[in-house]
Amino acid sequence: MKALLEYLPLIVFFIFYKFLDIYWATGALIVLSALQILGHYVLKKPIPKRHWVFFFLILIFGGLTIFFHDDTFLKWKVSIINGFFAFALLVSRYVFDSNIIKQFLQESMELPEKIWDKLNLAWATFFIFCGGLNWYVAFHFDLETWVNFKVFGLTGLTFIFAIGSIAALYKHLPQEDTPEEKP
Repeated sequence: MKALLEYLPLIVFFIFYKFLDIYWATGALIVLSALQILGHYVLKKPIPKRHWVFFFLILIFGGLTIFFHDDTFLKWKVSIINGFFAFALLVSRYVFDSNIIKQFLQESMELPEKIWDKLNLAWATFFIFCGGLNWYVAFHFDLETWVNFKVFGLTGLTFIFAIGSIAALYKHLPQEDTPEEKP
């Protein structure tokens, strides 16, 4: 259920785009992102930083898209968010000596520092790749192709990369000892 709520703004964006247009979809994305933050606040749950970042970027770039009636701003937002995530991972690690990926996952797994660093770098590289790929699709293909890529392509790539990350980490996870069966 939590995953559905995370992707609800994207789902609503896609539906509004298909039935209305990019400007209605952008407005819906802004409203749903605000409601997502409000929901956390009402339930007295901490609001994840990524929700704030996403909300402010969609408010700025989505607002510009609607105000100027130009989808270019919205297309840039996706690349900027990916760039921001990559920048945050790299700066936190190499400037502040803090590994964001490790902070998120260390409660659920123990890994050697070298592996945490590789995972952090892999995700930063992935975000840079996605930002560049979004830029390419956004400005070399029509709007319909970009929206489909944004909703399905980037989401699919993220799921595939996450599964690949888990598979790569599996060999580094401590194996649970199973009691030997007695004959």
